Amino acid sequence: LDSNPGPNHGSNLFAVMLTFQVLFILATVVSLAFAGKDYYKILQVKRSATAAEIKKAYRKLSMKYHPDKNPSPDAADKFAEISVAYDTLSNPEKREAFNKGGEEAVSKQEQMQNTPQQDPFSIFEHFGFGGGQRRQQQEQRTPDVHIPVRVSLRQLYLGELLDVSYLRQVVCVEASSCQKNSKDCQGPGIKVRMQQLAPGFVQQVQVADASCVARGKAWKTNCKACPQGMTEEDEIQLTVDVQAGMKHGDTVKFEQVADEAVGHIPGDLVFVVNQIPHPHFERRGDDLHIHFPITLLESLVGFSKVIEHLDGHKVEIKRTDVTHCEQVISIKGEGMPKKGGRSGKEGRGDLVVTLSIDFPKKFTEAQKKLIKQAMSA
Repeated sequence: LDSNPGPNHGSNLFAVMLTFQVLFILATVVSLAFAGKDYYKILQVKRSATAAEIKKAYRKLSMKYHPDKNPSPDAADKFAEISVAYDTLSNPEKREAFNKGGEEAVSKQEQMQNTPQQDPFSIFEHFGFGGGQRRQQQEQRTPDVHIPVRVSLRQLYLGELLDVSYLRQVVCVEASSCQKNSKDCQGPGIKVRMQQLAPGFVQQVQVADASCVARGKAWKTNCKACPQGMTEEDEIQLTVDVQAGMKHGDTVKFEQVADEAVGHIPGDLVFVVNQIPHPHFERRGDDLHIHFPITLLESLVGFSKVIEHLDGHKVEIKRTDVTHCEQVISIKGEGMPKKGGRSGKEGRGDLVVTLSIDFPKKFTEAQKKLIKQAMSA
């Protein structure tokens, strides 16, 4: 054998080293691509966080980014990301798999168990913050809450964002620790018992029982994990979007943000628009009506007047002919904005001005003589 490496040996060695470097870079890229998201970072908790801390963090973030309350374009994606992270870290088996191998390990575990990934909105429903469209019809709901919101006609003309605080009852974070098995519980507040009708004859009847929180589950009395009971008080911040053109009686609804109860879907929180009467303008549909006084002289010889609108801009009214009592002038595009309509005057109603003549209480003889001369000329 020839022990001389030959002239091509160096170039071959360089090619092999280059190949290994390329493979190393590709492996690094692939590993980064499959590293997946850090669910702990998404929920803003430590890897050592307890189940209660994870649940509390999820509740806070999901309220912040729920699409019903957050108008930013990326809120829905952020909310889904938070929900998937909670679905994984709230499940001990999934959390263990994630700690060992990230998203890919969780996905493999779900495939082995044949359990599809949780719908992000259905997780939110469990907490009572709403938005899901897949809830079962038989699930019970807490009552809807209607709150009147007094707004001025000017606010309805311009539109306004109102920041409000709302106190509600939310399910205790450690509620799952305060539940026990009960075969007699058939659902929230429903218990089944056997009633004897006659010797040898019994009947199964449903009775109300507040301790039942779900099918097969009852609440433990005096549970230390939830010292205040099944629910606790929680204050949330909401932004009520009073859109330009809204009418008296219109509503702004926050789905499933009313009081929570164990085993129930929360009801809706509904803000009802109540318009405060305006001293000068009256709204009729999309039109604004106003009574405007002019003098007798102005009604006879004409006039040029200015009306100050709701937002302060000036609207001119001008006539050069005789004006009759209660004559109506309609000014196109100077009324209320049409809700969801086009911009500009085409997207607004009309300003309807009813002219009322302010007659003098009396004339002097000299004035009467001048009027007669002017009218007879």
